[in-house]
Parts: sequence; C-alpha cells; structure tokens
Amino acid sequence: MRIVVDLNRCQGYAQCVFLAPETFAPHGEESLMYTPAVPEGGLARVRAAATACPVRAILVGERAGPGAG
Repeated sequence: MRIVVDLNRCQGYAQCVFLAPETFAPHGEESLMYTPAVPEGGLARVRAAATACPVRAILVGERAGPGAG
C-alpha cells in the first residue's frame, strides 16, 4: 500500500503525526516527512491520519498510485 502527500496542500496541522508517528514526522516548522509505504500493521493508523487531515493532503492506496499527488 502506498501513500502520497501533496506537500503543496499540506498546511502543517500535524494531525497525521499524532495518529501515525511511524509514518509521518514533522520536518522544520512547516514541513512534513513521510514514508511512502504503509508499514506492516499500520494501515488503520495511516487511513485515520488521511481522514483527519483538514486539507485532505494525504492519499492512501490505489489513489496514491502513479500520477497521484
């Protein structure tokens, strides 16, 4: 399963960091680092993080395939 974050859309609310810290991490004051592959056993947390994103910057699964983001 893949993840794509639209870093132009991301506003740094960091809800994803709280919900899936093994996948998302703050980088500086307004930037985000993330692992593009969902860690084993982490799909529910990553989906919760995508749902919690106020600007819907996170795509998970087939929507995050080639050409997404």
